[in-house]
Amino acid sequence: MNEQPKITDGIDINEVEDGYVIYQKETDKVHYLNKTAVLVLESCTGGNTIANIGAIVKNAYELPEVPEKEVTDCLDTLFQEGLIK
Repeated sequence: MNEQPKITDGIDINEVEDGYVIYQKETDKVHYLNKTAVLVLESCTGGNTIANIGAIVKNAYELPEVPEKEVTDCLDTLFQEGLIK
């Protein structure tokens, strides 16, 4: 995975009542993400490092420290699903 991950082109992000539905046009796949996973996904601008993304999550939820493992696990899943590159 790239040190500065970026959302894959052709991704539609739509908010639903209890999270988000992500549609990949290229693969015709639908994904359901919770709000934290979408925060991580939307932070993948190609300009943020993995450490920056962790800090974004920490600040968004006012956590005492960066949830490094959780952010890394989330990024790994997003990468494996083809949502980021």
